[in-house]
Amino acid sequence: MGGLGPPRPGGLAIRGLVTAVRFLTIVPVPGRALEGADALGRAAAWFPLVGLALGGLLWLLNGALTRLVEPSLSGVFVLMAWKLLTGGIHLDGLADSLDGLAGKDRAERLAIMRDGRIGTYGALGLVFVLLTAYAVLANLVVSTFRAPGLVLAPAVGRLGPLLLARTFLPAAGGGSGAAFMGVVSWKALALGAIPVGAASVALSGAWGLLIAAVGLAVAWAAAGFFSRRLGGLTGDVLGAAVELAELAVLVVYVAYQFSSIRDGDLFR
Repeated sequence: MGGLGPPRPGGLAIRGLVTAVRFLTIVPVPGRALEGADALGRAAAWFPLVGLALGGLLWLLNGALTRLVEPSLSGVFVLMAWKLLTGGIHLDGLADSLDGLAGKDRAERLAIMRDGRIGTYGALGLVFVLLTAYAVLANLVVSTFRAPGLVLAPAVGRLGPLLLARTFLPAAGGGSGAAFMGVVSWKALALGAIPVGAASVALSGAWGLLIAAVGLAVAWAAAGFFSRRLGGLTGDVLGAAVELAELAVLVVYVAYQFSSIRDGDLFR
């Protein structure tokens, strides 16, 4: 009796998309996900596109809310929806990474990060990041800048782990982060960068590319900081990089907005 044969490439691509959506969001999607410890790495090329889709949802929500409430209040609801849709997975990585800094050496830092309880550094880091994100959204009041910021920030953030997987080594001890980093290819990075670059130019022109580059640079710098203390990167650090890249994109858009207002570009 003949077998089913090898899976079709198109089928594997769809399974990769299902895997990416289920990992990066709480949105229930039908279909079969990839299997194995390296499944996320094989689905990595879809990460930025899922980020763009998330950004599109935030943009739609923001558009509806701005017709009902002032920007500062809509910023609260948009930020809440943002973190709820992702299940807070990257915030958890940020908190664990910061808690690990309390360790005296690499082994102790990694052990602290594996502990599911949140510590002082993690709690303070979450408060700082969330308050800063809220303050940024509250000040990002011009739709010309707020809408692109909401769309691009999640996409740039989710391109970050692909870049870091190709430019850093995983920390000792294996884990999901090592499995992810060991599979992500340069091709996946290139495929993930295409929609982010196209969206950046479409939304903000050449400035969009610069803003995306700043977000990735912040993720890369943060990864370098943690890599020196951990002897490589972990899944938690990759999650932390997502949060920091997103925040950097929003902060740069605020600076861009105020510089345009100051120079009178918005009124010419």
